[in-house]
Amino acid sequence: MSKTVEFYFDLGSPATYLAYTQLPKICTQTGGQLIYIPMLLGGVFKATGNASPATVPAKGRYMFQDLDRYAKRYGVPLKINPHFPINTLMLMRAVTGMQLRHPERFPALIDCLFNALWVDGRSLDDPATVAAVLTEHGFDPHEVLALTADEEVKAALKDNTEKAVQRGVFGAPSMFIDNQLFFGQDRLDFVLEALR
Repeated sequence: MSKTVEFYFDLGSPATYLAYTQLPKICTQTGGQLIYIPMLLGGVFKATGNASPATVPAKGRYMFQDLDRYAKRYGVPLKINPHFPINTLMLMRAVTGMQLRHPERFPALIDCLFNALWVDGRSLDDPATVAAVLTEHGFDPHEVLALTADEEVKAALKDNTEKAVQRGVFGAPSMFIDNQLFFGQDRLDFVLEALR
C-alpha cells in the first residue's frame, strides 16, 4: 500500500518553494501520494510563538545562502524575493479556494504563484500584481480573487492552520508520513527514506 505525504505549505516561504520542486519527484520514485494542505504560516507563527529565521539578521543571511546552495543542488531556479516577507493571506485563501472549488486547476495555480514569488521576484502582496500574474497564466483574476472572500474558503484555511498547529507544526514546509512530522526542505532525505 502506498504511503502519503501530507504537505503543509505556505507560498511565502522560500524553503517551502524548494520542497515543492522536489516532493513530486520523490513521490514518483517511491509510489507515494502527495497531498497538498494550504495553511497560513503567519497563523502558525502566532499560535506557536515561532518567527521567520529572517527576523534574526545573521540567521537570515545564512538561511538565504543555504537555500541558494540547495537550489543549485536541486537544479532549480531561486531568486530571493526583494519584497520578502510577503503577507500571504490573500494568496493562501486563493489557493485554498481553488483546491475546494476547482481542484483540476489547483496545480497550475500554485505553480504560477510559487514561480512568481521565488523565480520572478514579484510583489504578490499587491493585488494589482497578483491580478497581472493570474492573467499572464490564463486565470481570470476576478474569479480567483472572489474565492478569497468566500466564507467557506476562509474557514477551510483557518481549519487547516489550526489542525497543523494541533499536530505539532511550527513552520513551513512541514510534511507528515504516518503521522510523523518532517520539518524543512533540508529533511527531504528522511521523507524519501520514510516513503521507501
